Amino acid sequence: MGQTVAEKVLANRSGSSGVSAGEYVVCGVDVAMVQDVHAPAVFNRLDERGISELWDPSKVVVVFDHVAPSHGVDDADTKARVRRLLESYGVEHFYDVGTGISHLVLPERGHVRPGEVVIGTDSHTVSHGVFGAAGTGVGDTDMVYALLTGEVWFRVPETIRIHLTGDLPPHVSSKDVVLSLAANYGLDVARYRAIEFTGPVVEDLSIDDRMTLTNMSIELGAKFGFTPVDERVEEYVRCRTDEPFAAVEADPDVDYETVIEHDVTGLEPQVARPHDVDNVVPVSAVEGVDVDQVFVGTCTNGSYDDLAAVAALLSGNEVAPDTRMIVTPATRAIYQRATRDGLIETLTQAGATVTNATCGPCLGLGMGIIGEGETCFAAQNRNYRGRMGSDESEIYLGSPETAAATAISGHIADPREV
Repeated sequence: MGQTVAEKVLANRSGSSGVSAGEYVVCGVDVAMVQDVHAPAVFNRLDERGISELWDPSKVVVVFDHVAPSHGVDDADTKARVRRLLESYGVEHFYDVGTGISHLVLPERGHVRPGEVVIGTDSHTVSHGVFGAAGTGVGDTDMVYALLTGEVWFRVPETIRIHLTGDLPPHVSSKDVVLSLAANYGLDVARYRAIEFTGPVVEDLSIDDRMTLTNMSIELGAKFGFTPVDERVEEYVRCRTDEPFAAVEADPDVDYETVIEHDVTGLEPQVARPHDVDNVVPVSAVEGVDVDQVFVGTCTNGSYDDLAAVAALLSGNEVAPDTRMIVTPATRAIYQRATRDGLIETLTQAGATVTNATCGPCLGLGMGIIGEGETCFAAQNRNYRGRMGSDESEIYLGSPETAAATAISGHIADPREV
């Protein structure tokens, strides 16, 4: 019987000729990423046990992205200690405050290649499936073990295939697609499964838009999320690394646990209402809800393509007087490209506040915290109670284009009508 993408990657990296769903394997780690919220626990644990050497400092990547920059003395002191530890351990790839959000920094800097195992102390490490890598989040204990041994264990997941067909209507994007999947199949449809997104809709998406699918695989419960590795992906990777790689694709005779056929023809822009990602309705069902803040950013919607879509709608318009808009490019490189191309000028001219690259607003760690009784429309990944600040606030999720239309109107609005 044929092998899925996840089975092939885990077989290759565990030295096996083949593995099956349900089997436990120990795999070599190609990249181990630690972000700043977890870095103190991980590196302090190593230091407290007198451990002076890592398995391979060249394969360890540390990114300060969540609280970036520090907005309190305690965090500043903690980061200063971690910086000293990283130097003592000889970590070769440390990206300090302002470089960007880890899940976009890693591929941008050539750390992710097809067929590899990438682990990170962040659930959205699944994003790297857009490059054909088995990326997933791990806890601090597993990360400490990986930093010592270069290995990590997995239960090989079953795989479901989500085949996307039809034509995406104008102003409807991959964010709307993944929200429609959550609405139709629930947040546990892929619990500890690998997802393979396939079909003509996926093939036509840009790499940025495909990453929105793999990034939000975790919101569907997935262990891994993959999109096809085609010539565009291989060219992107080759432009950023000289390291060899071998793309992996599923065998044609794979017997998937489940195959979901999802037609996006006629799909409306989708909105997830408070306080769950699968509490989704078409935008027409929530049009007119007043918002205090609009946010566009994060590892889900802070890409160049996302910023370009927002700028296209904001051009010639202004953010509504009683609404504040925050836009956060996912990396410094995206910020710089958006500046060169005039997007940042368009955004600020319309009244948006553009911040440095950081995760901060998405999870209430700075740069966009919302208060009691406030409502935010966010192009990000989660809308759980208290996610962006007060437990008494509300978050509506949607696409960058719906966010832009909402910012202009001051209430939730349909981007097709701007």
